[in-house]
Amino acid sequence: MASHRSSSFPSSSQSPVMSSVARHPLAICHSSWHFDAVALSKHFKKSYLNCFLYLCKMNIAALVSGGVDSSVIVHRLKEAGFNPTIFYIRIGMEDEQGYIDCPSEEDIEITTYIAKKYGCKFEIVSLHEEYWENVVSYTIEAVRRGQTPNPDMMCNKMIKFGSFEEKYGREFDKIATGHYATTTEINGETYLSTAKDKVKDQTYFLGQINTVQVRKLMFPIGDLLKSEVRKLALQANLPSSDRKDSQGICFLGKIDYNDFIRRYLGEKEGLIVDNETGEILGKHKGYWFHTIGQRKGLGLSGGPWFCVKKDIENNVIYASRGYNPESQYGKTVNLQGFEFITKDPWGDFSSEKKLGKIFSDEKNITFKIRHTPEFTQGKLRKNGDIYTIASDQKIQGIAAGQFGVVYDENSQLCLGSGVIL
Repeated sequence: MASHRSSSFPSSSQSPVMSSVARHPLAICHSSWHFDAVALSKHFKKSYLNCFLYLCKMNIAALVSGGVDSSVIVHRLKEAGFNPTIFYIRIGMEDEQGYIDCPSEEDIEITTYIAKKYGCKFEIVSLHEEYWENVVSYTIEAVRRGQTPNPDMMCNKMIKFGSFEEKYGREFDKIATGHYATTTEINGETYLSTAKDKVKDQTYFLGQINTVQVRKLMFPIGDLLKSEVRKLALQANLPSSDRKDSQGICFLGKIDYNDFIRRYLGEKEGLIVDNETGEILGKHKGYWFHTIGQRKGLGLSGGPWFCVKKDIENNVIYASRGYNPESQYGKTVNLQGFEFITKDPWGDFSSEKKLGKIFSDEKNITFKIRHTPEFTQGKLRKNGDIYTIASDQKIQGIAAGQFGVVYDENSQLCLGSGVIL
């Protein structure tokens, strides 16, 4: 079956029909025609002029943070003939114990400059309350349960493409973001797919979005390497061209993560125990300060020591010594609440009963349990409401509460995700 994978957005130097085409066994057409008048005219058998006018009238909201990636999306949209409305979202948090915010003043100054440079409408919108309810509270509660949260994934799902869509985005045809991702159209369905830059690819952080959200998204830099984005920003004299990428959790600003957790969960002394011998190695100030696979912060000599297990009920941390202790690794990842972003590409998982047990079909996949450039091969099967990944190789630091994100076996389509048990 012939296939085309979108590179998400045409540059001014490319031919109207995208030149870099990857093949996928399920795909039958590529989604770049959404943004290309020549390809659109061929698809609908309409005149080039009518399609060009349609594209020019497309109402696009561009989410811009002041960083180089989101700044360049405005440049590329304008270069392609669009006239986006720029939105800066305030997503810090405010509570009775004090105000915490991202370093937003410089961000807003840069975003204001970008809007003026390209003649775009510009709005600053506040989603502080929604961010607290859906991201900050989720983070605190997950840590309280001894889990490892991922606030970035919740921010994308619930804030950027959730609350923003409900309050402002619904008036627009598309929402453009600076994520390193692409979309691929298969049999009339839009799938989230990986970026050209495999190191910067951010589909892991988008693994919780749904089909309605992915259909509305545009990723204007998904077909570029990070170095190419920097080069474009420099050529366009954008003030963010040499700005460092943001790190860590935005709502914390310059506040230390442990200080933030201490504010809401306090401290409670507990034991650190050698996972292999049962020997008491020392004490800690609360299991919520430690995550599975963590090396720093245990305060133990003679290491390196890694946190490999937590007894939440008794507030005990178990540690193993060595750079690659066997207890850090596993090959089975159980996911609850798993949902496909668009749809199950294989159809329903069939099952059969053998020796009194129900066995599900296994599907060849690749997957990630954290944001890394590497994909791991494995098999996916369904057992009731639980999806289980059987990894082809041992993987380090399987942490409850984190997300397992599933891709097709070619690591092109991001299919869905669930919470690790």
